[in-house]
Amino acid sequence: MHCYPWKSVMTRPCVLSHVLSLRHFTKHFPGAKSHAFLRTRFHSDTHTASTTTSCFKSLSSTQQNQIHLYVDTLLQWNQKMNLTATKEADEVMERHIEDSLAILPPIKTCYNLQSNGLVNQISLIDVGSGAGLPGLVLAIACPDWRVTLLESINKRCVFLEHVVTITGITNVKIVRGRAESCGHDVMYREKFDVAIARAVAEMRVLAEYCLPLVRVGGLFVAAKGHDPNEEVENAENAVRILGGSILQISPVDSHSPYGQRTTVVCRKDHSTPQKYPREAGTPSKFPL
Repeated sequence: MHCYPWKSVMTRPCVLSHVLSLRHFTKHFPGAKSHAFLRTRFHSDTHTASTTTSCFKSLSSTQQNQIHLYVDTLLQWNQKMNLTATKEADEVMERHIEDSLAILPPIKTCYNLQSNGLVNQISLIDVGSGAGLPGLVLAIACPDWRVTLLESINKRCVFLEHVVTITGITNVKIVRGRAESCGHDVMYREKFDVAIARAVAEMRVLAEYCLPLVRVGGLFVAAKGHDPNEEVENAENAVRILGGSILQISPVDSHSPYGQRTTVVCRKDHSTPQKYPREAGTPSKFPL
């Protein structure tokens, strides 16, 4: 688990069905065959500039170029696949990139205070990564972290593999599988310092997806909207059953125009009972 750098390819520990090749998909995306940097023209109005200064502008020029290339590729592939409802580059930057980067400070602060590990050597899994948000963005921003993107849909894994290849990211591993299966796989169960999820499910469900993957002393982080207090309160018992406790609920310093964002951080206090996670589909149908 802790070998580094990781190969930037899809692995198959939790996969039961055939994985289609990257070539199968890229032939339907002519522009995706080129690794040339196709920078999108972002609007330079004051509103956009103010929303991207906080986090994005603090990245190195190489990291910014990787983000731009990721956004270009996301929008290009999104013409043929359902990766995001966001259609414009500056909107992706505001709604997704900035929000993803804004999660970093609470992760680092809580990890430094609560964990016995080094914050610059975190192993993180993004559960239900989808188009790579926030995991791929965090991997770019923190090249010393070891990031696993867990995604159950094959074509999204192919997209993620393509992005990793053309951006040259070396600290990402892509796993095709469901959290319910990987949570029982010895390669992944209680192996990660941090598990994170964004826009995947409600807290009770997320806890069962994520906490079995987190080592004792590690963190489960859920990126939520402006007022998750009732949802978090309803999830307290589930978090406790799964071996965790709710550490903090805090607004993140996001300059996105889509309202306040909140980060919910849970600590893994003891091992998750072996019967969790339950079989595929059960956590979402019958939350704890």
